[in-house]
Amino acid sequence: MTEKILLKDLLFNQAKVEQIAGEIHRVNPSFKRSDFVHTVVAKFPELELKARISWIADCLENYLSSDYKNVVGILVKALPAQNNPALSDGDFGDFIYAPYAEYVAKNGCSKKHLKLSLNALYEITKRFSVEDAIRYFINAFPQETLSELSKWSKDSHYHVRRLSSEGTRPKLPWSQKISIQITEPLPILDNLFSDNTRFVTRSVANHINDISKIDPKLAVDMLAKWKKSEKQESKEMDYIIRHALRTLIKQGNKDAMGLLGVSHEPRLSVTNLNVSETVKMNTSLEFSFEIKAKENVELIVDYILYFQNKSGQPNSRKVFKLKKFSLSKNKATTLTKLHLMRENMTTRKLFRGEHGLEIQINGKSFGKQSFWVV
Repeated sequence: MTEKILLKDLLFNQAKVEQIAGEIHRVNPSFKRSDFVHTVVAKFPELELKARISWIADCLENYLSSDYKNVVGILVKALPAQNNPALSDGDFGDFIYAPYAEYVAKNGCSKKHLKLSLNALYEITKRFSVEDAIRYFINAFPQETLSELSKWSKDSHYHVRRLSSEGTRPKLPWSQKISIQITEPLPILDNLFSDNTRFVTRSVANHINDISKIDPKLAVDMLAKWKKSEKQESKEMDYIIRHALRTLIKQGNKDAMGLLGVSHEPRLSVTNLNVSETVKMNTSLEFSFEIKAKENVELIVDYILYFQNKSGQPNSRKVFKLKKFSLSKNKATTLTKLHLMRENMTTRKLFRGEHGLEIQINGKSFGKQSFWVV
């Protein structure tokens, strides 16, 4: 049986550390690369992924000059060729350069070094996104940083353009919060929604999805304005809208449904909801049901699972996508689904006992049934 390689070991390992040590040594021959590699790697076994980024940044500080300007010059000069600017997606970059951005954020977030630091992040993000590091500067120097990000939103390199959206997201995962108002980056998004690169438009959609959790109307209004402008190719605009409204759709938001062209009150019937009465832990829940349309309808079908908590109450809910399709008047279709009930999921632990399944179509409930995990 092949041993599973942990993500932290795949992204940060001795070969990767030797890689950056060699690159730094080439532009700064006095750099003690062997000592640096030994020091960094020796502590890896006790560190998780994000901690490894911070540790490498600390070691860069210890093994290079105490002069911030000098160190930044070395790091930028040591960077490899930038990610291919001709690509449209799928070139995320190399995590091993994340410590460079953390070094800049930790040591250069000051008025004295602001221009130098932002220029360094501009170069680093062409190799690996500095979306977390830029947030230090947004909080400390909001107007100056947003002004720079506005310029970057029109840059020729798609990684730089993406950073302008990703770094200003209100709810960026695994990153510190930013103190600016959610409306302040909107001019940046206005520059980016018509981008021809999916890597960028996906970030814009995720940004709007973040906004939708704070101000649903603002999110829908922005998307409606962009759609009306016709500045984005229709197929890509449809993708942006769908991806940006995913949270509101799961919540059954009427305005979001309207923008997608689906009715919040579809005329249909749901029958024959069959759900496994019992499901063994780590096997699949199976369910099926029939939908019959009373008119021509566009349907967004989701299902909601109610998970039991430690105290035995099935009150933790999560919405899952099932299918989006059209159904003609008087036509019927049967949908079937298998859902793996894994004991240790990424976001929660599954407990034995009573759970619930609910069918949701266009944001409206069409039946709920209990089942037991044993």
